[in-house]
Amino acid sequence: MTFKNAIGHVGIFTHELRAEDPALTPTLLEAAGMLEHLGFGAIWLGGNSDVRHAERLVTATSRIVVATGITNIWHRPASVVAEDRARLNSTHPGRFLLGLGASHAELTPAYRRPYSAMQQYLDGLDSADHPVTPRARVLAALGPKMLELSRDRAAGAIPYLVTPEFTAAAREILGAEPLLAPEVGVVLEHRAERARPIAREFLRYYLQLPNYIVNLKRLGFDDEDFQDAGSDQLVDSLVIWGNDEEIRRRIHDFHAAGADHVAVQVLTSGHETVPLTQWKRLAEVTL
Repeated sequence: MTFKNAIGHVGIFTHELRAEDPALTPTLLEAAGMLEHLGFGAIWLGGNSDVRHAERLVTATSRIVVATGITNIWHRPASVVAEDRARLNSTHPGRFLLGLGASHAELTPAYRRPYSAMQQYLDGLDSADHPVTPRARVLAALGPKMLELSRDRAAGAIPYLVTPEFTAAAREILGAEPLLAPEVGVVLEHRAERARPIAREFLRYYLQLPNYIVNLKRLGFDDEDFQDAGSDQLVDSLVIWGNDEEIRRRIHDFHAAGADHVAVQVLTSGHETVPLTQWKRLAEVTL
């Protein structure tokens, strides 16, 4: 079975479950088990995550795929990642999917020529003592060249902060077979006056990063849309909110545009360690 088949149509994108505080480990493992029980196909670990963060969740569950979203290619050598992945795969085959990304110049001092660097990193995975084959890795891709690399040297693409329109264009580049699994932010709130502030708090950080701005301009947004953490049009295009039927329909829009899988990131106004209540409701809406 390929990862495309194994992860189903909907997964959870979470920064919370990659937390490194040992005191939180029991909570994280319980949450992973709950997501599996609810029927989600994958857990995508946000931030600069790696095999170590995924391993504890894999060992605490029996079916759900755990993926990195992303492992930063500047932070861990390909040879080390390949060895870590081989160790995990030897005991839990088919349960870990390596998501790779080049991050952003603003966050990585070593950042240079990200497309070439990604090619070299994939070369390193290919030539490792225990190679990570293309079918076991996916790439964070926004621009056409990185999408082509996702098609030619990986199992597919995991774009972040995108729209159904982007998804349709990405599918054209990828072709029919590669996995296309966009991340999508969702606020489980039907009132605009409550949903949009939560969405803007989330977007504020990303709208400072040029890679996202360039991609959003390709989609037709302009400088005015990026002021004050996003115009209403931008917010409503990038973050799903509404009643249950509206949320269900808008997630379906990504599938209709060509996504095989949607990695849903639940956004909240609180500071929950893990948004268990929201994940349970999302399962009722989407699964």
